[in-house]
Amino acid sequence: MCRNIKTLFNFQPPATELEIRDASLQFVRKLSGFTVPSKANEAAFESAVEEVAATARRLIQSLVTTAEPRTREAEAAKAKVRSALRFGGRP
Repeated sequence: MCRNIKTLFNFQPPATELEIRDASLQFVRKLSGFTVPSKANEAAFESAVEEVAATARRLIQSLVTTAEPRTREAEAAKAKVRSALRFGGRP
């Protein structure tokens, strides 16, 4: 489930609100054990997603680095090579 959480810091262009929310949703899903919460837990689940997203947003905005920003295309290419090496096939 949490394999979908991607690194969001130090990208050009910066992480979008949707990327932050998606990572937060995956995190809350992992913690709660719910893919889709019941009606009784829906409010608590959504509240947790919003709180995690707000905290993630603050964290990403406050971090500093001297490293060059990464691009999504370069990271996707690296992931494709890693996958090919792991599962066999052409990179």
